[in-house]
Amino acid sequence: MNAIQRLVTPRSVAVIGASADPAKTAGRPVSYLRKHGFSGAIYPVNPKVDSIDGLRCYPDIASLPEVPDVGIVLLGAERAHLAVRDLAARGAGAAIVLASGYTETGAEGARRQAELIEAAGSMRLLGPNTIGLVNLTDNIPLSASGALEMDEFPVGNIGVVSQSGGILGALLSRAAARGIGLSKLISTSNEVDLDLADFIDYLADDEATRVIALYVESVRNPETFRRAALKAARAGKPVVAFKIGRSESGARAAVSHTGALAGADRMYDALFEQVGVIRAQTFSDLLDMPASLATGRKLRGNRIAILTSTGGAGTLVSDSLGVAGFETPAPDDATAEKLRALQKGDHAALDRNPIDVTLAGLQPDLLRAAIRILLDSPSYDAVAVIVGSSGLAMPDLMANAIRDCLPGSDKPVVAYVSPHAPEVASLLNRRGVPAFSAPEACTVAFDAMLRAARAGVDNDAGTPPLPVPDLSGFGTGSLDEAAAKTLFGGFRIPVAREVVVGNTEEATAAAQQFDSNVVLKILSAEITHKSDVGGVAVNVAPSEIAATLAKMASDVQSATGIAPSRYLVQEMVRGGIEVILGMHRDVLGTAILLGMGGITAELFEDTTLRLLPPNGGLTRDAAMQMIGALKTAPLLTGFRGRPKADVDALADTIVAFSRMVAALGDTLVEAEINPVFVLPAGQGVVAADGVAILAAH
Repeated sequence: MNAIQRLVTPRSVAVIGASADPAKTAGRPVSYLRKHGFSGAIYPVNPKVDSIDGLRCYPDIASLPEVPDVGIVLLGAERAHLAVRDLAARGAGAAIVLASGYTETGAEGARRQAELIEAAGSMRLLGPNTIGLVNLTDNIPLSASGALEMDEFPVGNIGVVSQSGGILGALLSRAAARGIGLSKLISTSNEVDLDLADFIDYLADDEATRVIALYVESVRNPETFRRAALKAARAGKPVVAFKIGRSESGARAAVSHTGALAGADRMYDALFEQVGVIRAQTFSDLLDMPASLATGRKLRGNRIAILTSTGGAGTLVSDSLGVAGFETPAPDDATAEKLRALQKGDHAALDRNPIDVTLAGLQPDLLRAAIRILLDSPSYDAVAVIVGSSGLAMPDLMANAIRDCLPGSDKPVVAYVSPHAPEVASLLNRRGVPAFSAPEACTVAFDAMLRAARAGVDNDAGTPPLPVPDLSGFGTGSLDEAAAKTLFGGFRIPVAREVVVGNTEEATAAAQQFDSNVVLKILSAEITHKSDVGGVAVNVAPSEIAATLAKMASDVQSATGIAPSRYLVQEMVRGGIEVILGMHRDVLGTAILLGMGGITAELFEDTTLRLLPPNGGLTRDAAMQMIGALKTAPLLTGFRGRPKADVDALADTIVAFSRMVAALGDTLVEAEINPVFVLPAGQGVVAADGVAILAAH
């Protein structure tokens, strides 16, 4: 039995600092262990008390009759490390430290946290600042959460890991009230040792857990999180995460557009998507999604049958599904005929969807038959059953009627309880039918099931980084555009033809080298958003270069106070579609950003992010997935008669750019190509502008 197994399923528990008063926080763990049927040994430790709740109380850890699997430490932050050191000396498997007052409080708290880690040595730690864990599967509450005052909890197959102790209690109590069964609940909090990834990894192997729900404040170790989430995906266990802090987007004023487009929250979106984690958008989703996924039923398409006896409620569900992209088609002829055979008369609407069966007087047999017909129908992938007010009279009959239909099909069935009847919803959930009190929750449930069915395991092994060229000639800090594109060109990224000039005579001579009109730009490492200050002129004829340059010099100096000394004369690229290609680095890792737009990139905000694998750049398949993820991707593939763009060349450029980013590592602070012109098929791509910032070599 490994340390985490000993922590979650201990045979003996020491409670250090236990109180004889069950009304106090320090009195709760012993009280809850007894109340909820823990069958192992309980050892209260308190030198001032002889017994607690009929149990012998020990003066110190050294006096315990055996080595405990787990020690629950209820001492304050000033003394908790002493108990941790004693537990480690006895060979305990793990300690759960409830005290607050560590890194969350500042420098002194950080010192205490370091002291705690040192005291633990090789013993595992949960917390500090945790409410503990609750193993419902085996009746083991190792927690002081007041939610455990409830007498019983439905046991199910949803495991919960929360970085907030209070949220653990909130989910435990809400799930119990709704009849949703949970398996394990773990509060990791400060995560000085055991963290989210450790428990995702554990629950991926836990036979009692089918779905993993996460309450996430931050991912402290992205690589271990990635490995654990992929392990869960390979085990067929969906992971649902509610990540707080979305309003603190992390977007910053950056030299490149990428910094504004790729905030910290979007990096979490990218991480979750790549490892198959389904992101919950609201706190209520964190129960609604796992409740639907825990049934194990597969949603193979987006066609939903809505069976109702109350038209208004059926319309609410239909509207919500339609907004989310689900279809609610009318029954096919054969299905409609079978439905009509159930209920005669013109009071039933059986040839449209929602399918309205009046169910006068509540007829469970009619309900069973209608659900079975819809589950058998080739027109539908799932069924939503509306439970109206008539279901309140005999809730058991309604719940049992729906439950009885489940064994005949593996298609999902959910229920929307239209009246305010939490006891009916709880009954349905306990019968294995996900039941919701809001029509939108039905949509959330189906969306989670569809995403789980379509999620793939990210096996992107990456591509090796490209060789690093000699960077000694580039200097450090922000490079000017010409230097940035020279850097990019060294990594096989196609760049526009251009000439660096210093005056009107050189500019005119350079323009005459090109076959058509040109682009004139200022060249400055200090001014990167050149268009904003009048530093770009397009489609300039060679005869107009001198006048254009003079006006540009005046406009830029007026806007910035900087007198330009160098310029770029660049070929005029025509007929391409403008995209932006950039990189963004934060605590989660390094991501490649692809978006549509050029100078309008921030206006369109049609972008996608993909985190680099640990060992190199993106694969070509990954690049193609990024292109396909853009809402405006059809513009690249011949939308409404437009010529098809060179998508293959764009994919190659994304790969080359990502390999450059991987090769340069922390030396490359920022990099962006904006725009990349994607030319018609077979003509390639051209990087027309670039930003790069290099750290000290």
